[in-house]
Amino acid sequence: MTSQAVFAGLIIDEYDQAVEVVNIGDEPCYVVNDAGFRRHISSEQVDRQVFESMVEMIAGHEEIISEQAAKMLGQDDIFSMALIASQLKNIDQQFDNLLQRGIPEEARAYMGMMGFRIRINVHGEVLDIEQPGAIDPDS
Repeated sequence: MTSQAVFAGLIIDEYDQAVEVVNIGDEPCYVVNDAGFRRHISSEQVDRQVFESMVEMIAGHEEIISEQAAKMLGQDDIFSMALIASQLKNIDQQFDNLLQRGIPEEARAYMGMMGFRIRINVHGEVLDIEQPGAIDPDS
């Protein structure tokens, strides 16, 4: 079970309105305004869709990503790159940990400032993930 809304502050609805986060008991939910009706959508449902989309984008590019990440960290030795590549190949196993810990508020704020947005509909289906600097998969 999730304890945090992973992408809190980064979710918008179909009409570009910010989606708030509330807890119902222990479960965090994204709240979408549906013409005055506040729809509560389990954050895990939305977060899982976003995470799966990110995993698909990473798939097949683990070596390049690990090489660039290691360079950014100043650890561009073969062992660091292998460790990062291994983590990327097993990234789907990291999701439950991410649900428990979440993304630090500072990192989410930075992502938002950079233009990262997730658009959902009133049913919690991810319509679009806006990632500045990402290459359009259709090009």
